Amino acid sequence: MGALADFQIIELCRDGMITPYERESINTKIDLTNKWEKIISFGPSSYGYDPRLAPRYKLFSPYPGAIIDVKHPEPRNFIEIEADTIVLPAHSYMLGSTIELFDIPSDVIVVCVGKSTYARAGIFINVTPAEPQWKGELTLEIANLTPVPIKLYANEGICQLLFFRGEQQCKFTYATKNRGFPSKYQDQRGATHAIL
Repeated sequence: MGALADFQIIELCRDGMITPYERESINTKIDLTNKWEKIISFGPSSYGYDPRLAPRYKLFSPYPGAIIDVKHPEPRNFIEIEADTIVLPAHSYMLGSTIELFDIPSDVIVVCVGKSTYARAGIFINVTPAEPQWKGELTLEIANLTPVPIKLYANEGICQLLFFRGEQQCKFTYATKNRGFPSKYQDQRGATHAIL
């Protein structure tokens, strides 16, 4: 099983795998004064696709005495923010999501890796694999590993996704593995808390 190439990813995008999608990598935009401005790239790469960070976040801000219980998540541990940029405090964490909506084919699995621009600044991005037949906006778990705040930019690239096609069709996809019951993160929109 090898990674899909740029032209294969774009072909799948035409069939609705990523909406909206770019046919070419975008790394500049025109600012308000009509000058070209460098941005953190998004769109296809040689063997991947870089999605954009949506301008809605859930910043981890625990209340006094709070603990994190993955079986019983406490939404009040997060502050919801909407903005074109966000400053992630030192040694902190937030949930974000992609602008792009995904509809993964039944023979493809998607793995997320960090984007060098943020990784080299101390940002760690984690996303569990997008399984075959999963649909929705990706929830991004974003951590600042440094002792100083780091600024992140919405509507620009945030991570890189690698797409792998299985050599054979899997027996159960994300849509079918719960035998008729809805899968817990199917069709999620925005940054979604853990669900048990």
